[in-house]
Amino acid sequence: MADLKNTWYEEIMEDTEAYRDKIATVDEKGRRIWMYPKKPVGKYYNRRNLVALLFVILFVTTPFIKVHGEQFMLFNVLERKFVLFGILFTPQDFHLFVLAMLTFFVFIILFTVVYGRLFCGWVCPQTVFMEMIFRKIEYAMEGDGPAQRKLDAAPWTAQKIRKKALKHAVFFGIAVFVSNFFLAYIIGADQVLNIIREPVSKNFGGFVAMMVFSGAFYLVFARLREQVCTTICPYGRMQGVLLVKDSIIVAYDHVRGEPRGKIKKHHPANEPGPGADIGEAAHKTQGDCVDCNLCVAVCPTGIDIRNGTQLECVNCTACMDACDGVMEKIGKPTNLIRYDSMKGIETGKRRIFTPRVLAYTAVLIALVALDVALIANRGIVESIILRSPGQLYQQTDATHLTNLYTFKIINKSPKELSDLHFKLAQPQGVIRMVGAAPAALAKGHTAQGAFFVELAQDQLEGLSTPIVIHVYAGDNKIDAVKSNFLGSGAPKTPQ
Repeated sequence: MADLKNTWYEEIMEDTEAYRDKIATVDEKGRRIWMYPKKPVGKYYNRRNLVALLFVILFVTTPFIKVHGEQFMLFNVLERKFVLFGILFTPQDFHLFVLAMLTFFVFIILFTVVYGRLFCGWVCPQTVFMEMIFRKIEYAMEGDGPAQRKLDAAPWTAQKIRKKALKHAVFFGIAVFVSNFFLAYIIGADQVLNIIREPVSKNFGGFVAMMVFSGAFYLVFARLREQVCTTICPYGRMQGVLLVKDSIIVAYDHVRGEPRGKIKKHHPANEPGPGADIGEAAHKTQGDCVDCNLCVAVCPTGIDIRNGTQLECVNCTACMDACDGVMEKIGKPTNLIRYDSMKGIETGKRRIFTPRVLAYTAVLIALVALDVALIANRGIVESIILRSPGQLYQQTDATHLTNLYTFKIINKSPKELSDLHFKLAQPQGVIRMVGAAPAALAKGHTAQGAFFVELAQDQLEGLSTPIVIHVYAGDNKIDAVKSNFLGSGAPKTPQ
């Protein structure tokens, strides 16, 4: 019976694949269809509220958390200053950034292959702010989805103007609030507080940036909305090539739900016999889906999950709550729409750890381990010492030569470094500074200058001799740099 039902479903799906030719938020003429989703109610929605609350708390508190005087997370592109978990990264750490991005992309692939767009529905900032904040305000001011549709279709009256003006004023206020915290991750919380406290004339550029970001956030949450997820976000497009039949997604159980149909009350054929399996008994006339369309009514992107996996689905679980509520009312088992894989629905067996997933996991673990090792062994300074280009060696006396070197020291440590100086570790020789050595170097700052290295000719090995220079802060050696010394060896003794 199940095989016959699967065959029937495949035939129906083949006949209705036209739904993939366009997205649900655009009509046949290319005009946008405004979404009026019904407010979801259920256990998953309550859980999402808790996750959203935790997300917002972290979002607004993280910029004010400091470790060793540095903001916990900072991505200052303008000043090329990046802080992650209180650790300062400079442009010289670009190789770590590349490796971290590679790890991140592998993680996205692995996570999507296993769990689909779980991230989108639960912790994506777009979904959290849109569905759990802005949408709630809209429900409170204009009512549920049908009430909003009715209000928009009604003529402009004083009451409608008041409602719309108040809603958009609140929307813009929240957008300003969000943009301030967003900027705190880019230019730093201290700088944002200065922009707020001081007159506009003192921080005009920062004020303009804040207003631009506020306008952008307002546009996204007041107008673009689900269009960000369905047409703009690259991650939504990626899932089309990353999802497999074993991926855990929000899926409709067509084996149990089809053929769908309205409830037929007091019909003997719809009642399972004593000891009969509910699902098998339902096959006699229709599936468990009563075709109420609530799963479509609550969907923020307007899709019908019963058609199958679609790019517009953000796995928000609103359809799961709506369907579970209907199943409970009519006395049928819940989870007709649930987290499962297509293979799990068709076979009844859920298999997460496939060879592909295990391979991705192995690569991910290796990359994370490499990231941790490189960061753990990252020095507190970045020292760059190079021979001055175009400069030949100089003969200081009959037995000694000098080479000119330039240096640059970047302080990556969380504190100021004082009494910086250099020592020649190999071979024996003397370092003579050009000007004064840097007395102190603040965290995140750079010191540069030049010095001469003087070696006796009997220390040289041919035309190029390897040397090792140690960098000290007081009595502590903080780095070691290898370079080369150019010059000929000791002169031959006259005959």
